[in-house]
Amino acid sequence: MARLNHYTYMRTQGKKFQEAVAKIDQKKRYPSNEAIALIKSIAFEKFDASLEVHIRTGVDSRKGDQMVRASVILPHGTGKTMRVAVFAEGEKLTEARTAGADTAGDKDLIEEIKKTGKADFDVAIATPDMMKNMAVIAKILGPRGLMPSPKNDTVTNNIKQAVENAKKGKVDFRNDDSANIHQAIGKMSFTVEQLLENYKTFIDSVKRARPSTAKGTFFKNITMSSTMGPAVMVVID
Repeated sequence: MARLNHYTYMRTQGKKFQEAVAKIDQKKRYPSNEAIALIKSIAFEKFDASLEVHIRTGVDSRKGDQMVRASVILPHGTGKTMRVAVFAEGEKLTEARTAGADTAGDKDLIEEIKKTGKADFDVAIATPDMMKNMAVIAKILGPRGLMPSPKNDTVTNNIKQAVENAKKGKVDFRNDDSANIHQAIGKMSFTVEQLLENYKTFIDSVKRARPSTAKGTFFKNITMSSTMGPAVMVVID
């Protein structure tokens, strides 16, 4: 019975997906506000799905000097409660806890992560003096996109500001090996206006992050979708 229910569920989801696809003009690039409104109207997830933006860039991902990497604070956040970990010592450790860090520690926290391999947080922030100690957990944090970096302001002595930014909805983005950027910018429960403002803020930040060495067209294609929904092509402004 469990197997039958599983297959029935999968067929139902497939049907809903196809119904959503049928409402999209596959040959059309929608203005961003229309795309967002359409995606909200056809979202079929039974949970509060995210609005995802997918950008195909024209950078050569094989070249290190063409990495697109930056961070941005979305005006309305992502809709996700961010769990923040801070690696610091002394007064900075106290500052982190006062600022609202979910996890804060020094060498003991590093040793715990090294031993267990667990990293139960979404953002990691470290003071510059702690970075030399964090090399031992780079292989744990790095693949999860959690290793602190000066490039996204997560290596800093301004711990209070860094924690507050992370809690407000700061997101870090970078292109993958295929020169694509994928980022959730809000929830389906947000209004069209909130999602549109988040979208414009995100796109402007990606534009500013264009490497000076990148030649030709920077934005090749932009699509948006809900977490499990079909993609909608968006006008490139």
